[in-house]
Amino acid sequence: MSGNATGQTVKRRRVFYIPGYDPFHPRRYRELYRSEGAAQAAISGYEIGLKPKTTKGPYGWHVISVQDGNKVETGIEVLYWSDIVKQSMSNSIPATYLQLARTAWIYISSGALFRLMRLRKGPVIAALYPVGMLLGQLFLALASLWTCVWVASFAATWITSPGATLLGILAGLAAAIGTLRWFRARDGKFFAYYLMHDYAHTAQARGATPEDLRQRMSEFGELIASALHDPVDEVLVVGHSSGAHLGVSVLADLLRTGRVPDKGPVLSFLTLGQVVPMVSFLPEAHELRADLRDLCRSDRLAWLDVTAPGDGCAFALCDPVSVSGVAPEGKRWPLVISAAFTQTLLPETWAKLRWRFFRLHFQYLCAFDRPGDYDYFRVTAGPMTLAERFAGRAPSKSRIEKAVSRFTSVAAA
Repeated sequence: MSGNATGQTVKRRRVFYIPGYDPFHPRRYRELYRSEGAAQAAISGYEIGLKPKTTKGPYGWHVISVQDGNKVETGIEVLYWSDIVKQSMSNSIPATYLQLARTAWIYISSGALFRLMRLRKGPVIAALYPVGMLLGQLFLALASLWTCVWVASFAATWITSPGATLLGILAGLAAAIGTLRWFRARDGKFFAYYLMHDYAHTAQARGATPEDLRQRMSEFGELIASALHDPVDEVLVVGHSSGAHLGVSVLADLLRTGRVPDKGPVLSFLTLGQVVPMVSFLPEAHELRADLRDLCRSDRLAWLDVTAPGDGCAFALCDPVSVSGVAPEGKRWPLVISAAFTQTLLPETWAKLRWRFFRLHFQYLCAFDRPGDYDYFRVTAGPMTLAERFAGRAPSKSRIEKAVSRFTSVAAA
């Protein structure tokens, strides 16, 4: 069915949103939902409103929506790991350059970088951007150092002060350090350090899950498992960007350990702007590849993957299971579709956003001028389950399903 269907099977829903590599407080997502939900409701002709959350648990909010004459109540909670992100971003400038060297070596020596290039150029360029940007900043810093030393050396030929060269070296060091600190202080504009920390965190264990994140994912699993015993009609897990592969592992673990009840709410999984290959293509990502293999053939949930070629930070229309080389016989999921930004946004909106790469990476959570089948606020607050809403929907014809990853093992050697 399309997003225009009027049947109601969901009156109450719980949504768990897993953000990507984001150091900000989850209230940012509440305000985004509030403003963009209101904009989409005005465009699409339904009602949506937010109320404060009144129950214990992770940060969240309550949504009441009336769509196609049906009232739905939804509790949305953010499964945040921003504290782990902040800790991984606390490195000094020298430590960040060491991260750069180590991360580049992992992706190049393993061959993962060259395999990723066979998929989509956008996210690979995004991965190379911080490398180029940080090296450029280092070049400017060294140029400042060299200039000061050269000026001091030139001056020393005209004056007899023995300290002129030393003074030039000290001034050059101060200029170099000042240059690097200037760029670091303005990384909110350049995003070089942010992206470098993101990729370094992803690659730090060569694809294996870091222990601190593993513990947090276990906590996520407990919260979702508990919700599956609540009197609601659907439990929807949304994984955005890096949160997509976290959601894959959390749900695969729930299914393997028998914590998805036979009689309970419908379990649904929505991945948005996923970057799964950045992890699954690494040599030690055995667990993630096993999770992808297991989750894709389960009949206990529905999994929809939404990306868009206009999003240069995502592996658009790349089936995360198939390209990772772990698609088994009987593969069912995910259903891969496009948000088709060039069609669902007005030309003037697209022109405004086209080069705002980070903003486009969040477009999946925002209002569309001409929404197609995918509407974030119908999916999260509408009267139908994810499976019902997209029943009969064909996958994107331009999706990539060819196995590309060099590493396909699902167990450590």
